[in-house]
Amino acid sequence: MVASACPFDAGESSVPDATDTGSQRGQTFRHMIARPEGDDVVHFETGAARATIGSVSRLNHEEVTTPPRDAATVLLLRDTAGKLEVLMLRRHRDSKVLGDAFVFPGGKLEATDSDPANGPRTDLDSATLHAQLGEPTLTPDQARGLFVAACRETFEEVAVLLSPQADAAGELARRIAAGLPFCAALGALDIALTASTMHPWTRWITPRVPSMMNRRFDTRFFVAALPEGARARHDAHEAVEARWLAPRDALERYWEGEIVLAPPQIQSLAHLARHRDVSGVLAEASSRPPPLIQPHPFALDGQRMIAYPGDPEHPSPARAMPGPTRLAVRADRFEPVEGFEGFFR
Repeated sequence: MVASACPFDAGESSVPDATDTGSQRGQTFRHMIARPEGDDVVHFETGAARATIGSVSRLNHEEVTTPPRDAATVLLLRDTAGKLEVLMLRRHRDSKVLGDAFVFPGGKLEATDSDPANGPRTDLDSATLHAQLGEPTLTPDQARGLFVAACRETFEEVAVLLSPQADAAGELARRIAAGLPFCAALGALDIALTASTMHPWTRWITPRVPSMMNRRFDTRFFVAALPEGARARHDAHEAVEARWLAPRDALERYWEGEIVLAPPQIQSLAHLARHRDVSGVLAEASSRPPPLIQPHPFALDGQRMIAYPGDPEHPSPARAMPGPTRLAVRADRFEPVEGFEGFFR
């Protein structure tokens, strides 16, 4: 359950290691269950953890010819002290994908997520969820599966259950820790998921030359409000730190070399920074279909660049999102050509 990036970047944001197994997932939940209930925030490590932001040595130079894999990631939001915050997780330093980077909860679509016979119940039907994603090439069951995957990853990675039966989260975690798959555990406890709380936000497809890995993903980004009374807790296994961050604050920490971010996270934070509260984000998400973002790599005077829709170098002339239309690789990081304030143009 990890996220990734692209130099030339993509929607790899939040996809699991290929080696992730059911037994490892059970181990993750045993870690989570054993942790104190209130232990949901760990402070930043600065010092040795600084500045592996997007080191040129970590950039991928190889073309990936395999089709992108379906994935889902969640921007979990809350309002605190008059500001919008989003939950981010720091990947374990030894993770195969984006080790040490801050990402949003998420992962690959699993077969059981889209299984109409054995998948979990949702409060919205497949046809409604299919219409919300706005992807004609998907079947309704596949569309529903992406919503289920988003809910599943949110629970597996941060212990937040998007369901009216949120009080069953503890028992659900125990069933999974004992080896029962997520969807089967939901069925055994007769838990329904509130897919209506997940709003499609953007869709990112990794370019054929990803930035920091040799995999491609077709990732649907969702936004959701933290349910009342819920506490997000990282698993202390795959994710070693969880932080609620105001979008601009997160970008400032990235700019100062305190945290590692990949381009999908950078651009998503720049997008969220336009909003003052959760209701504003959800209102935007409900007002339009999720835009498709296919980063376009190019070189300018020998410098690696990533173009986004609306940039003169991008095949699509229409903007898909606010923020910079291109990022440059400079000083071991991805940054707007205009400097820090370019994130908010």
